[in-house]
Amino acid sequence: MHRRRRGGRGRFPIQPEITNRPFAKRMIPEPIGYKDSIYIDLAEAEVLRLVDLEGMYQEQAGVAMGVSRGTIWRLLVSAREKVTRSIYEGRPLVIGQAQEEES
Repeated sequence: MHRRRRGGRGRFPIQPEITNRPFAKRMIPEPIGYKDSIYIDLAEAEVLRLVDLEGMYQEQAGVAMGVSRGTIWRLLVSAREKVTRSIYEGRPLVIGQAQEEES
């Protein structure tokens, strides 16, 4: 899955290097009302691993993934919001899959 630029203008984003894929493809909490899944892409999962699990600084994670620190920050904010929403809303978290690919 490749990242897409938002909107119709600007340069295409640099594809982050993903060194380790997550073992899990989805996490399914006990449902509490919401049924829609939350989708987190591999770049977001990788930045969570590097910063939150490996303890890297955002600059170091940027070098490891081949993107800027600003891109790391944006991915980190997005990933943390999705994980938190999944936990608090009891929604399944699908990792590294496009919405169309889930059956």
